[in-house]
Amino acid sequence: MSQPPQQGFGAPYEPQPGVYGDPGQPQPGSYGYPPQPPTVPNGRHQPQPPAPPSGGRSRGRLVGLVAAVLAGVLVVGAGVWFVAGGDDGSDDKKPVAKESTAPKQPGAESNRKKTPAAEAAEINKGRKEGEAKVRWIQKNGVDLPLGAAALGPWITGGIVAKAMYRTVSGYSLEDGSQKWSLRLPTDVCAAPTQPTADGKIVIGLLTDTTADENCDKLQMIDLATGEAGWSVTIDRAVHNDDLRFVIMAISGDVVTIGGLRRAEAYRVSDGKHLWGKLPGRCEVEGFAGGAVMLASVICPGQSKGVIDTEVRRIDPVTGRTLWTYKVGKDWNVDAFYSVDPPVIFLRKGPLVGGTSAIAVLNDDGTFRSQPVPGGDTLEGLCPGKERELGWNLDICMGAAVDTDTDTLYVTTKRRPAGRSFTNDVVAFDMSTGKKKWKVPSPATQTLMPLRVEDGKVLMYLSPPGPKTKDVGGGIMALGPQGGTPQPVLRHPASAAATERTFDEPIVLHADGRSFLMIPQVTGDTDEEELERRTMIAFGD
Repeated sequence: MSQPPQQGFGAPYEPQPGVYGDPGQPQPGSYGYPPQPPTVPNGRHQPQPPAPPSGGRSRGRLVGLVAAVLAGVLVVGAGVWFVAGGDDGSDDKKPVAKESTAPKQPGAESNRKKTPAAEAAEINKGRKEGEAKVRWIQKNGVDLPLGAAALGPWITGGIVAKAMYRTVSGYSLEDGSQKWSLRLPTDVCAAPTQPTADGKIVIGLLTDTTADENCDKLQMIDLATGEAGWSVTIDRAVHNDDLRFVIMAISGDVVTIGGLRRAEAYRVSDGKHLWGKLPGRCEVEGFAGGAVMLASVICPGQSKGVIDTEVRRIDPVTGRTLWTYKVGKDWNVDAFYSVDPPVIFLRKGPLVGGTSAIAVLNDDGTFRSQPVPGGDTLEGLCPGKERELGWNLDICMGAAVDTDTDTLYVTTKRRPAGRSFTNDVVAFDMSTGKKKWKVPSPATQTLMPLRVEDGKVLMYLSPPGPKTKDVGGGIMALGPQGGTPQPVLRHPASAAATERTFDEPIVLHADGRSFLMIPQVTGDTDEEELERRTMIAFGD
């Protein structure tokens, strides 16, 4: 692959004061961020009857690889999802999407015992007045080797699509029926959190699942039709590295691939390579997409073994750095909860016993405020840590921004409540960082901010614990003044038991309907794995 001139992306810049690097800025430790509970390798806390899921992204393995690279040790680099070509593995042949039919290949989706709408109809028999319908429930139906990550969901038009194992599939938002399925020759390994505005996505595949675990092929897919577009193989020989752990993002018509030792950008519409690796010693950890493209960048510090972290706004078309924000010493970027304006979750120290903080920036990358949580521990839900694929910097939920009222809504860490959990939602003034108010969730339920719409923050309300009857989950709303959350969409109480099986789901809400998807499909047996509920849709 030819490399474009590497201009601008690593060009000199005027250093901006970091939120914790400037002696005049407050230190996060002084605000009572409690130490995080012990974390086990899969990203969950050690059980503390019962054990609430951890917040933030579990990227210990990735951080360790970063440190090794900067120390001059040869390690594995970043990886990318790719949809490969035809039977001979070449890039000039495309995968073919087919209308939903009975599968004929191992690993393809199997016949369901019940249609997605049929199981929903049974639950809806117990629906009460004022509760929304369960529109459909989708089961896995795929024979997986030791489980698999479910990537997406991506919604375009009347289609919701996901990628898992060696298939990308599109389903009707109306009834859950499969509209198309695109069979892949090797495993999917990464993808952006959001598609383009016109419903295009670029995913990556392993080169060869039998001998080469590198994820270095890219494939564009039209999510409306399941049609495969351009594909390309990233030339690893250019940088003499491996591609395995990859973070992807889409901004406008550009898809970026970031990770250890790599930074690549392609035009989504035609696959044109736009720019590549940063010049100099700095490396891209990952990008966050949307209206603005931000990058988490790590650089060797002045002292041996020290790593400095920066946040850069990048022109996605040229790769030029528009501004740079220097994160304080020993702090790492954990996630971007908003790119416009920039709201960054940071972590200091190890995942076990480390410290968390939030930095709110101005549009020019200068420091604006640091929310002061007092005795609360703020956290979000980051599905990437559960599935160990798609560790995108913009995948976390649990925070929402209202630019009209300069309000940041953040969820707190879950705390045990019987056999379930509960938490709070805290609102902060983004100009000062001061807490405006805190609203508790209902007993044995949790609230998770999704986004702001019409001046109110929309939140997902989880179903209650099994001992609480006649209550379901749903979508709630709060205004900038706080108060009591008001229902926007009530999920039926008769669906609560089913909804509880969606552990830490990805939640979407639009056009009066809600949608849940689990990020990791597993089962103790093949039958349990095949019958695992993976998606559920609510709404009239």
